[in-house]
Amino acid sequence: MFVLVSVPRRVMSVTFAAVLLAGGSVACGGGSKSDSAVVDPPKVIPAAAVAKAAKNSADITSLHYRISGTVPAKGRLEAEASMNTQPLAMSMKMTAAADQGGHGQLEIRFVDEVMYVGGSGMRSEKLNGKKWLSAAPAIWGRSAVDNQSYGVLPSQLQGSTTTQSTLLTGSKDLRLIGTETVDGARTTHYKGTVNGDGLIGERLDQFIQLEVSDPLTMDLWIDGDDRTKQFRMRAKHNDMLAGTGDGPLDLTITFLDINQPVTIKAPPTKDTAPLADNAQEG
Repeated sequence: MFVLVSVPRRVMSVTFAAVLLAGGSVACGGGSKSDSAVVDPPKVIPAAAVAKAAKNSADITSLHYRISGTVPAKGRLEAEASMNTQPLAMSMKMTAAADQGGHGQLEIRFVDEVMYVGGSGMRSEKLNGKKWLSAAPAIWGRSAVDNQSYGVLPSQLQGSTTTQSTLLTGSKDLRLIGTETVDGARTTHYKGTVNGDGLIGERLDQFIQLEVSDPLTMDLWIDGDDRTKQFRMRAKHNDMLAGTGDGPLDLTITFLDINQPVTIKAPPTKDTAPLADNAQEG
């Protein structure tokens, strides 16, 4: 039995869309036998390995990670981000591919439930001499009903990255692919598909936020410390759920540093203009 989470309430801000530049994108060797019995090393069961990595993800307090791929209605994007869990804060630099209408880079920060947006992807004439726009209340990395980025972030990037990495625990066809090197680390690659009925609680909520049709195909690379090193999520877009746009989801998230010091601060007040002020000026 599982508990369904309500479909996320989509709140889009045309004001923020107006200050972004044009475009909807924001990218075993064998050994010789002896007279004594040869004992093979124990084989790791895929489900156990994935479950252990998911358990270790719960211990992440800070994370530096990279994102690349495509999201529905937005197209291709590249991003690099850092986050803290206590207090919850995130900083991301996101760039859209040129062929998707990308014009420069956006820098997005969530600090104390305020979102700050700056970077070369902002229309300078809308900033009134400032470097950043701010909006509140703004929340990232929580449940679907709590998250709010005023349309700046695709919904697929608003969810908890660490929880998204655990979705493969709900797979009923999980299998071992092999060993591979990812970002210099030796990893074990697992793969499977995930449906909404294979998830409960927070994981189900994060699945819904991806706004895709079943099933979600997921690859997971686990390093020698039994931690997630990388995961990839692929699925068709669910137009009925998302409401607008189309196209597939294909995102790869690589964990670069785990539980290393991360400092995320709000921009100086003198460099920031509240979104409300900008809206009043039309």
